[in-house]
Amino acid sequence: MAKTGAAIVGMGMITSVGLTALQTAASVRAGITRFAETSIYDKRFQPFVMSILPDDVLPPLSPDLEKVTGLTSRQIRMLRLAAPALQEAVAGVPELKRIPLFLGGAEPMENRPAPITEPFLQQLGIQAEVEFDLAGSKVFPEGRAGGLVALKEALDTLAAGKAESVLVGGVDTFLDLYLLGTLDMENRILGPGIMDGFIPGEGVAFLLLTSWNDTGVTGMPVLGALSPVSLGLEDGHLYSEQPYWGDGLAGAFTGLFGSGNVPESIRELYSAMNGENHWAKELGVAYIRNSTAFYPAYGTHHPADCIGDTGAASGIILTILAAIGISRGYRKSPSLVTCSSDRGVCGAVAVSYAS
Repeated sequence: MAKTGAAIVGMGMITSVGLTALQTAASVRAGITRFAETSIYDKRFQPFVMSILPDDVLPPLSPDLEKVTGLTSRQIRMLRLAAPALQEAVAGVPELKRIPLFLGGAEPMENRPAPITEPFLQQLGIQAEVEFDLAGSKVFPEGRAGGLVALKEALDTLAAGKAESVLVGGVDTFLDLYLLGTLDMENRILGPGIMDGFIPGEGVAFLLLTSWNDTGVTGMPVLGALSPVSLGLEDGHLYSEQPYWGDGLAGAFTGLFGSGNVPESIRELYSAMNGENHWAKELGVAYIRNSTAFYPAYGTHHPADCIGDTGAASGIILTILAAIGISRGYRKSPSLVTCSSDRGVCGAVAVSYAS
């Protein structure tokens, strides 16, 4: 029987606690954080506590992009974040021009343009000096679950035989004055007097994937295995007037476990929970409705405790952390990765040992 999903053959990542995938994984495993006060003040005239990288560790904006009009400070920050991680993921990979990139990004805010659009892909190629298949690439501005939405499209592309290899990633930063001000007005950022809130962060991660039929063609070692992605939609999301029933994430879990693509009990759970109560309740509902799919003593991990909320980068960051943990022997296989966006999109994927 042919394997479903895909093989991981490359990875790259940058977060506030690591400039590479392995460095981030080691830091998160050790519980290292980089939470610190910033020079940006909230509505109470208190400094925001964030989890961001020092500016001087990021490459400067490419001179070719300095000529581009209309780039926002947030887009420039994401380009500078993404370039080294993309370079890490494709190091030594031949024929990059044949490999499309599927990239998850932040959700557009009300009456505001999407933070990333299709031109961002071309700009990323220029910034990183990487020539992937631009015509076959696509962005997914779907928020915290955006990386998993992009991953589903990437896996579907492999399954349909439209590409032998694909790149999939997620990039985001909360270092944006309008975004921080809006979240501050909504009392969502953790701070004095705000207990039901989160630490804003930033990050980027990329995976290079091949179908199981093509792993021998690439000649690259397999670093992990992915199941197909299951998506859901929560009608009663944070910005909806509909009642919250927890159907979105619970449905994503049920779709994944009911497909038969995850035959073993889940041994580890990697969640994008960021400290807000809503996500804990959501995960509780999803678990209760699918508890038989979990090993009784499964491990729970929410790396936002170390790196803050990494937004649309979360799904791919968590997937890489699970894959590294399994390959290094300090996490068990299979692991479940799950993310949910503010406006209802939910996703789940299983990461397992590359057997």
